[in-house]
Amino acid sequence: MAFPSPHHVPNSPSSPPKADTPNRLFWRWWRKQSPSQQDRYATLGPLVSVLLFLVVIIAAFWYLRNEELEREQESVKRDTEVVQQQLRLRLIENQEHLQRLARDVNFKAISTEQFMLQASDFVRPRPEILSISWLQADAKVKAARTTLTLSLESGQSVDRDPLENQADLYTPLHATPEPRQALAQARERNQPAYSHPFLNGAGSKVIQLYLPMVDRQGFAGAIVAEYSLEALMRHQVPQEVMQRHAMSLVRADGDLLTSSVGAVTSRSAKPSFVHDVIVTPIGNGLLLRGMGFKTSSSLVGSTLFWMVVALSLLTVWTLVGTLRHMRRRADIQKTLVQETNFRRAMENSMLTGMRTIDLEGRITYVNPAFCAMTGFAEHELIGTLPPYPYWPRDRLEEFHRMFQQELMGRSPMGGVELNMERRDGSQFDARMYVSPLIDAEGNQTGWMTSVTNITEAKRVRDQLTAAHERFTTVLEGLDAAVSVMSVQRGEMLFANRSYRLWFGGNPEAHVQLTGGQVMPDEIIDRDESVDHFGGLPTHNLTDAGSDTHEVYMDNVQKWFDVRARYVQWTDGNLAQMLIATDITARKQAEDAAARQAEKSQFTSRLITMGEMASTVAHELNQPLAAISNYCSGMISRVQSGNIDNEQLVGALEKTSRQAQRAGQIIHRIRQFVKRSEPQRQPARVRDIIDAVLELAVFEMKRRRVTLNSTVANRLPTIMADPILIEQVLLNLLKNAAEAIDSGQTPQSRRHIDLRVQQRHIEDQGEVVEFSVTDGGPGMREDMLARLFEAFHSTKAEGLGIGLSLCRSIIESHHGRIKAENIYNGQVVMGCRFTFTLPIDNCDEADTGLPFPTDLLAEEP
Repeated sequence: MAFPSPHHVPNSPSSPPKADTPNRLFWRWWRKQSPSQQDRYATLGPLVSVLLFLVVIIAAFWYLRNEELEREQESVKRDTEVVQQQLRLRLIENQEHLQRLARDVNFKAISTEQFMLQASDFVRPRPEILSISWLQADAKVKAARTTLTLSLESGQSVDRDPLENQADLYTPLHATPEPRQALAQARERNQPAYSHPFLNGAGSKVIQLYLPMVDRQGFAGAIVAEYSLEALMRHQVPQEVMQRHAMSLVRADGDLLTSSVGAVTSRSAKPSFVHDVIVTPIGNGLLLRGMGFKTSSSLVGSTLFWMVVALSLLTVWTLVGTLRHMRRRADIQKTLVQETNFRRAMENSMLTGMRTIDLEGRITYVNPAFCAMTGFAEHELIGTLPPYPYWPRDRLEEFHRMFQQELMGRSPMGGVELNMERRDGSQFDARMYVSPLIDAEGNQTGWMTSVTNITEAKRVRDQLTAAHERFTTVLEGLDAAVSVMSVQRGEMLFANRSYRLWFGGNPEAHVQLTGGQVMPDEIIDRDESVDHFGGLPTHNLTDAGSDTHEVYMDNVQKWFDVRARYVQWTDGNLAQMLIATDITARKQAEDAAARQAEKSQFTSRLITMGEMASTVAHELNQPLAAISNYCSGMISRVQSGNIDNEQLVGALEKTSRQAQRAGQIIHRIRQFVKRSEPQRQPARVRDIIDAVLELAVFEMKRRRVTLNSTVANRLPTIMADPILIEQVLLNLLKNAAEAIDSGQTPQSRRHIDLRVQQRHIEDQGEVVEFSVTDGGPGMREDMLARLFEAFHSTKAEGLGIGLSLCRSIIESHHGRIKAENIYNGQVVMGCRFTFTLPIDNCDEADTGLPFPTDLLAEEP
């Protein structure tokens, strides 16, 4: 593209004015451009021409390439349809032959030998058919001919269920569901049906054709032909098609079944053209897929094409290089101006004062920040020699020494703290850094000094130091041990006086107090190194709450209440802070209270058995007196010789039973009063009730009270201490009997009802409820409110610890206990004590029979 000369003027002033044309508009725009822009546009002209040429070449190539691809796609479609017609004709031809065979079997009633001969003649010229089978109406194989096995002997029956041996090659109904679905379809429609592709017993991918046979009674059987898909493709796809394109059989979902063998199929590239058509005359999900691949175009390999491309690229490269050179030169000029302006703006805006002196100490440059810091103007400082006006008058000698060190290059690398005086006479603290000033040739021309006002920073630092001292004093005065350990390095960062007094400076005590958990769980779950975690944000860990637990330290023989949490240390890394409080005295008090409660429970059981001692002695006297009588009688009869062995054995058996009865009473009493540690264990409610009834029966007899017990069936197993629950239940039964006896209740109301059942309580869930109901006089309402308080008793001689212990025992089992009067209108008819125990989801259940036995009181 060529542009007209910029000196050419189309219309002279003497010529008449003409209308605006595109050429006139262009030159008007051209004259408005600067020379540099005109040079740039003149350079872009050839570049645009070359680019247009390349665009035309690429468009032509793209058009020809699309033409070639469309022809290839049409070829794939045409070859696919040719192969489809080839396969369909083969399948239809085979289907017609098989239909004639089915008619011969159905109407002419040929024998199995004739069927085998016709099937052999049919299979022999058709390699794609694996087997021909004759199915009866009940889906049993009557005869079969396969290409892989010998035919059945003449007259041999194959009348058996094909499901008994699915590995037989001639069995048409394999383990897969496809053959059965095709058989069911052929039976329902009375038409030929193709099965979906599947794997037969030999592991080959096949399809089956089912030709139904129908007589007057209905479905009479079917002729089954099994096709090998691999053989079908190998023998029916033309060789010239295989050389051009890849043909394959696929399912409807795209799963590849088999492919034709050819040069195209060996390619690993993804096919560019795919065309799918249905294969079988009757749809069964089997598709024929033709695939084509992109081939190299002769146009791309053309030498002329590549020469044009190479020359165009060379021209573009040359023009681009020239344009980049022009742009680089303009950018350097622009960068120089920007750098100068940036340096000036940075010097004027920075808060750090900058001062430059030559080798003689004369000030050659100061920035506005230095002037604002000292209060002197720039012209007042430039060219001055020591002493400088901002030096304090009372410290000139000290500043002279520092200035000489500065000129000799001996200033500390960390800077120097000094006091500087403003124009108004006020002073401020500053830190000065000195570095040599080097010119472009590497020679030192002076010294560059930066001055920072640190008055406010020094004040804050002093305040922080004082606050740190106060904080350290508070921590040192605490009775609790406070320590901080680095998570990354595992070293002790801080330990107060109490920690050092108990554990010294040993960091292992910190690890023992935390139970070995110094590393956060978040880091452990990430499976990363602690060093890699050091730079990550820690606010998620530090925002978490503290972890509290109790630890016993053997080296100091003390218990500690430990609270640990993660904090961000002053260096930004993660640290663990621990506060350990000595709770040895509290633990000792809790242990003493637990031992005292155990003693109280043991004492309560002793008191209960002491009150029942007379009744127990009476019960023991009966078996002991019987034993004495039996022994005396046997001695006298043995001495007189008036007893035989059978009578002697009978008397000894009766004596043994009485001794066992006395031993059971004593064993039950010992189990009840035995002192042991409370131990929760799976316990059957039936066993607890039986044990209590054996002990309570003595008290009921002595006080002439009837005890009725009703226990529900299939009560679940509970987690409880059986001895403590027996103590609570026996105490409630004994109190009920005493209330009836002390109230002189008539005989009609001298009874106690014990009921045990499973219930669902809204705020407790599933529980086992024990209730003891008596017919006594009841209690006053003011006494009910204080009934379970310690040392509060309704009896004149009572200690007031029985019901209090009962409540403690039930609440320690996470249950509840309550008492209430029973009313008949306004008259109190008795009292009911109820307590519940939670069910702990045990699998076992108390499957014993209910215990509705009435323990009737005996007359003394």
